Amino acid sequence: MIRRFQIQNNTLIESESEDSPVQVFINPDSEEKDILLRTYDIDQHTLTSALDPDEVSRVEISPEQTFLIYKRPKNYSSQDNFFFNVTSVGLILLKERLVMISSEDIPLIEAGFKHSHEIHSTLDLMLNFLHDTVYHFLGHLKVIKQVARELEQKITASIENKHLIQMFNLSESLVYYINAINSNSGVLGKLRNHIEKTGFSSETIEHLDDIIIDNNQCYEQAKTYSTVFAGLMDARGNLVNNNMNVLLRKLTIINVVFLPLNLIAGIGGMSEFTMMTRGINWRTSYFLFLAAMVLIGWLTAFFLGRMNFGRNIARMKK
Repeated sequence: MIRRFQIQNNTLIESESEDSPVQVFINPDSEEKDILLRTYDIDQHTLTSALDPDEVSRVEISPEQTFLIYKRPKNYSSQDNFFFNVTSVGLILLKERLVMISSEDIPLIEAGFKHSHEIHSTLDLMLNFLHDTVYHFLGHLKVIKQVARELEQKITASIENKHLIQMFNLSESLVYYINAINSNSGVLGKLRNHIEKTGFSSETIEHLDDIIIDNNQCYEQAKTYSTVFAGLMDARGNLVNNNMNVLLRKLTIINVVFLPLNLIAGIGGMSEFTMMTRGINWRTSYFLFLAAMVLIGWLTAFFLGRMNFGRNIARMKK
């Protein structure tokens, strides 16, 4: 699918003209790929790299055009099970045209982000897109932090591995984010050197410097989150195991309490009990029998609790 835009009044307006300065190729089919290969002087390998989510960010600069492969967060869906992935975007900047190649529908201008730099040219639009990508990474990092806190509360009371697996997915996502942001940093640095040598305006250079600073801060934040996740992952796994041990301990206590009661109930259900209490009304005898079982069960639980309490006191003294 091809979408075309015009730049008017600091924003994009969709257009039907094939000569539009901004053209977006979304998951191009074979015919649209042929258009890219013929019109914009790129080879098949370059086109394939722009659509490959595992491709490393890079920039290729020639006198006629500048080609970028830039990493950005992939659109998240509920089926991803808290796994945040990254994808690649190809950008071709010509003198009067900007072409974007993407495997999914990505807005060139994010509606929720505030842009401090106006869009007067395709270069301004590309820089704003690069800046929006940094904000997009930062937004996902905030979401990952919030999700991690919710999962930690669930893991505290959980004995299943589901929440722990989701936490592993978040930790793996951060590794991919760190690699992508660091890869983008190299592209921004090389692009900055090219713009400075080419003689662009100081405002353009300042804008790119702002992008580099924000990208570096985003990288450090992702590294911090990843370090914290890795350091606490073993503790969270031990917490799940401890919850299971506590549950097994409670079940064991219940079994120990009911073992003597099962024995007594088995004896009481035999005809010998009726023979031994022949001189007593059956209502009274069975009531006393039930009361004795309750008393024995309570005493068993009481002594088990005292034994456990004694061990805890001994551990505290050590």
